[in-house]
Formats: sequence, structure tokens, C-alpha cells
Amino acid sequence: MTSEITLFVLRFGFLALLWAFVFAIVVALRSDLLGGRARKLPEKASAASAAPAPAAPAARPAPRQAAPPAAADAPPTRLVITKGAKAGLEMPLGDGPLTVGRSQESNLVIRDDYTSTHHARLMLWNGRWVVQDLDSTNGTFLAGERISVPTPVPTDTTVTIGQTSFELRR
Repeated sequence: MTSEITLFVLRFGFLALLWAFVFAIVVALRSDLLGGRARKLPEKASAASAAPAPAAPAARPAPRQAAPPAAADAPPTRLVITKGAKAGLEMPLGDGPLTVGRSQESNLVIRDDYTSTHHARLMLWNGRWVVQDLDSTNGTFLAGERISVPTPVPTDTTVTIGQTSFELRR
């Protein structure tokens, strides 16, 4: 009699655990496919992301003159999107980390099928900008090479996330 009750409780517990696991998978898939809950952006941020800057000219400018030594040590101050749906958009970098992904919580929202909800992070570390892939599905590329550890981003070097490419510039 006791063993039948124990067996029933074990079966019921296993079934409950199995359903909890299935529910967790459904929630994770829904979050990844649909993103987080939409939230209203402050007026300043929504105006910057809604109206991209005019597209860059098609012709490449003449090579730049060598910068003075003091300017060469200065970190980049802006992010310029060079390819993708938001091509031509420029963002100031500031001092804090900048997150990139499909989530509305990201500083740079990229809506495409190849970008994860929380895809990558740019952060200022010891006076240099570093890009870190946040275990994204399709990876983050620096100058065409997939990165797996936080990697310094040289000025004017292409970073590709999904179908969007950008560069850090002074």
C-alpha cells in the first residue's frame, strides 16, 4: 500500500516537473521570437532612433591625414551605422556601456532575423572601446572575424551584428 502511494507521488512529481520544463521552453522561445514587452521611450531617445541621419555619400572621401599624437590616443566618440536598415544613423558613445540587440531595452535596437534579443555589448575599458558577444546565436564579427571574448575595437573598423554593420569614429 505504501509503495503504491510513493509510486503515485513520484509519477505526479515527474509529470509536474516535465510540464514546468515545457513551460520554461515556451517562455524562452516566445521571448526570443517576440522580444521583451514594448515600453515607451523618452522623447529624446525616440526622436534619435526614429529619424535616421541622412545617408552617407556613396563615394569614399580622400584618405585622412595623420592625426596629432594626442588625438590618436583619444577613444572614438560616435558610432556610425554603415550597412543595414539604419544605415547613416550616428549615435554618441558616451562613457557607459552600449547594448545592441532586438530588445527594446537595448541602446541600439536592430530588428532583423539574425540578431539576438541581447546580442552584444560595447563598453569603454581602460580608455578603449571593447565589443563583447552576449552568447548570440549568429555571432558578432569584428573586421570579418567572429569574436568569442571581449575584443578591443579599433577606430574605423567594421563590427557586424546580423545584417547591420557599424564603425566607431572620432
